[in-house]
Amino acid sequence: MPPLPPLPERPAPEAEPDWVVIGRVARPHGLRGEVAVDLTTDFPERYQPGLTVQLRDERGERGSARLRTVRPHAGRLLVTFEGVEDATAAEGLRGVDLCVGAGDAPPRPEGYLFHHEIAGCHVVDTEGRALGTVRDLVEVAGRPMLVLDTPAGERDVPFTRPIFVSADMETRRVVLDPPSGLLD
Repeated sequence: MPPLPPLPERPAPEAEPDWVVIGRVARPHGLRGEVAVDLTTDFPERYQPGLTVQLRDERGERGSARLRTVRPHAGRLLVTFEGVEDATAAEGLRGVDLCVGAGDAPPRPEGYLFHHEIAGCHVVDTEGRALGTVRDLVEVAGRPMLVLDTPAGERDVPFTRPIFVSADMETRRVVLDPPSGLLD
């Protein structure tokens, strides 16, 4: 059985289903408009000068910005945007999500699941009995968990083998083999 894929990218909060969050501005860095970005993608190579991203804040405000420079620093990326020239302008970006269109996703590696693909999938057991629907895929204590809407309410299920059996994105179906009592 192949290994479980890494935790996928997170969908943009309260956004159209075709936007994917690839990072969040943590804070300004320095005095010339540079910001530190926390990555939420397994594909950091997509951060290149010239990339245009959609900006989303907690109120859902939108805009777009083009990356001017990108460089790694202490587990984050330091990024400058065209038109953001000083620390005051950079401060206004604190907490903003950086989004790209789902259609701009890199080719999916074999066995990899994008977060926006698995959300909304129907979940069945190995016998084909309906268990619920995937609401979200989250990381809890460094481990991926499926959040399911079930008849008994919301349940968290480890996104690991042998509980996770398979996912078919064409039929939007996830197969689980949950141990007794996990979904009660």
